[in-house]
Amino acid sequence: MRISGVVGFLFASLCLAGCSSTSGVDALQMPSNETTSSVVRPSASVPKGMRTVVTERTVETASMSGAARMKPPAPLLDEENASSGEDSAGAIDENSHPGDGTSRPFGLAEEETVNFPPQGLPDNAEPPVQEAALVSPPKRLSRAAPAMLAGPVTRYAFRDAKPINFGRASPRHLAVHGVDVSRWQGDINWGKLRAQGANFAYIKATDGGDHLDPMFMRNWRNADAAGLKRGAYHFFYWCRTAGEQADWFIRNVPKVDGALPPVIDVEWNGDSSCQRRPSREKVLEKMQVFMDKLERHYGQRPIIYTSPDFYRDNLRGAFPDYPFWLRAVAAHPSKVYPGRKWVFWQYSGSGLSHGVSGRIDLNVFHGDERQWQAWFGGGGQMVADAD
Repeated sequence: MRISGVVGFLFASLCLAGCSSTSGVDALQMPSNETTSSVVRPSASVPKGMRTVVTERTVETASMSGAARMKPPAPLLDEENASSGEDSAGAIDENSHPGDGTSRPFGLAEEETVNFPPQGLPDNAEPPVQEAALVSPPKRLSRAAPAMLAGPVTRYAFRDAKPINFGRASPRHLAVHGVDVSRWQGDINWGKLRAQGANFAYIKATDGGDHLDPMFMRNWRNADAAGLKRGAYHFFYWCRTAGEQADWFIRNVPKVDGALPPVIDVEWNGDSSCQRRPSREKVLEKMQVFMDKLERHYGQRPIIYTSPDFYRDNLRGAFPDYPFWLRAVAAHPSKVYPGRKWVFWQYSGSGLSHGVSGRIDLNVFHGDERQWQAWFGGGGQMVADAD
C-alpha cells in the first residue's frame, strides 16, 4: 500500500511537469526581455546620419533660392554675333578669330571671354550653386608640377609674320623663350609648341570679377604635361573692385608647386565696355590691393604686365620691387621703358609656330639658362637689371 502510494505520487508529479513546459508554440511567440551585449543600440531615436542629410538638403535649397546666391553664367554667345555686356572686361573683336589672318588688339587680354553654360540644363534653368565651394580656397592638384630644375631649355625655332630687326638687342640672343595664350589659339598641340622653343607659357585665366577663359584649365593641364613651365594671368578691369577680382582669380587658378608667379595685366583697352580711366593714384591703389591678396595666397610676388601707353600714364617709377613683363614689339624695352628693370619681354604679337593655328605672342626671359634656373630656385623673386 505504501509502495503504490509512492508510485502514484511520482506519476502525478511527472504529469504536472509536462503541463508547465515552455516548449509549445505559444511559448515561442512570447517576447524576450533579455538584451544581447553584442548588439549596439542607437543612443538617440533619430540617427545622426539622417539629421545630417536633412541639413545638407536644406543648405543646398537655400543656396539656390536665397538672395545672396551668385549670378548664374550667361549663355554661350555666338562669336559672330557676340556683343559685350556691362560686366565685360573688354569687347570681343568680331573679326579677330584664331587663324583668320587678321590682327588682334594688342596686349595679353585682347579679348573678352564669354561665359558658358553648364551642360545638360534647359535654357531657362539656373545652375545649382554650392555655397561651400564658393567660399573655400582652391584645392591643390593631386599631382605636383614637375621639378623646377628638370628638363633642358629648348632653343628658339619660332617664325614671325611681321619680323622686326632689333639689331644687336635681338631677343634671339637670349636663351629662354616662351609664349602667352588664351582661347584665341584654339586647341593647342603643346608637344609641338614645346619643340619649337616654348619653355614657358602664360595662360589667360580670368578677367574682371566673373569671366573665366573657357580654355584655361585645358591649357593649364596640357602645358604642364608637355613639360612647359606654366603660369596664369588676369586682365584687370577698371570697373570692378580689386578685391573682387583677386578673389575670382584665386577661385579659378590652382595653387601648385612649380608654377610661375601670377600675373596682373594692366593696360587701357579701348574696346572694353568699361571706359573708366582712374587717376594714377587710384590705379596704383587698386593694383596694390590685388597684388597683396595674390601674394598672400600663392606665396609669390605677382608680375606686372603692361604696355607703353599705360606705363607712361601710371607706372613710371612705381613698384620698384616688383618684377615687370613689358610689351615692346618695335624696340628693345630699354628704349621704350627707360630705367625699368624687367624679367619678361613680349617682343612679338605675330609669332608663328607648329602646334598653333594662327598667330601667337612670343616672349623671352631676361637672362641665360643658368639665370633662368636660379630665378625658379628663388621662387621667381629676382628682378633683372634694365640693361
